[in-house]
Formats: sequence, structure tokens, C-alpha cells
Amino acid sequence: MQISITARHFDLTKAIRDHVETSCLKLKKYFDQIISIHVTLAWENNRNICEMSLHASKFGLQSQSEEVDMYLSIDNTIDKMEAQIKKLKERVTDHQKRSLKEISGYSRASLYQAEGANEPKKLIKTKRVVPETLSVQEAVDKLDSSEDGYLIFKNVETDGINVLVRKDETHFKLFEP
Repeated sequence: MQISITARHFDLTKAIRDHVETSCLKLKKYFDQIISIHVTLAWENNRNICEMSLHASKFGLQSQSEEVDMYLSIDNTIDKMEAQIKKLKERVTDHQKRSLKEISGYSRASLYQAEGANEPKKLIKTKRVVPETLSVQEAVDKLDSSEDGYLIFKNVETDGINVLVRKDETHFKLFEP
């Protein structure tokens, strides 16, 4: 997680910088996929303004607070950001649980006509799979313990869908689209 701080109309002290960084690190316990946080601190007309923008893998959040004291302004902005992250995390987990219930066991079969008129129709079975979030080593271990020849999973490091295929007892192929 990258934290950048911008100070406007005042000199940024080490104490304020440390307070911002420790406060931002608290957000990591609520959501661990944070890429960067940009904090803008401003002093205008005896008001202390703190603006924060958070960038994660699939979304961005912003919060702002204006107080008499700069530390209080930073704390209020962090509290607002925590509330937004908690709300977003609840929405994402509720949506994923609901989609898992709807999709589980879903499959269909379709008939397709080949190019030539004399060729028979071909049956293609389609199965939807909800991938688990795993590291590559966890996926290898899981594939070792199962009878299947492949495993579809969401890679923790790349945040993408990968396919792990068993070649033989000791060799595997990993497909990363």
C-alpha cells in the first residue's frame, strides 16, 4: 500500500506525517487489497481540511473532513473512510454469497449445427464454476488431493482467473489469461 501526503498552505511536520501514516495503516485491517491512499491536508481561513482518496483493485473511495484541529480532521476523515470500507465490504460479501447460491450446480447443454449440412449436430455441455481464491501453491495442493485433471481458481497474487492442469504425477501446467 502506497501512502502519499500533500500539504497545502502550511509546512508538513513529521508528527502529522506519522499520524497520517499510522491512521492509514489501520484501514488495512478492514480491507487488504488497498493499492494506494492519497491524503491532502490544507489550512484555509483557520480551518483544517483533510481529504482522502483510496484506490483499490476494483473501486475508489473518497472522504473529507473539516475541523478546527488538524489531528481531529485526520481522525474524522479516517473514521468516514472506515465506514465506507465496511459498507462496501458487506455489500461485496452479500453479493458473492447470493451469487454462489444462485449459480451452484448450474449447467446446460446446447446443440450446434456444423458448417456442412450433412454433418450431424454437435452437443456442447457448458458448466459454470465459481472459482475459489487461492495461491498457486494452495491450488497445486488441492489438485493433488482431488481426482480431477484440472482446477479453475482465482489467483491471489494476480487477482485473475487461472487454470491449473495436471500433466502427470509430478508436473502441472498453469494457464494465466
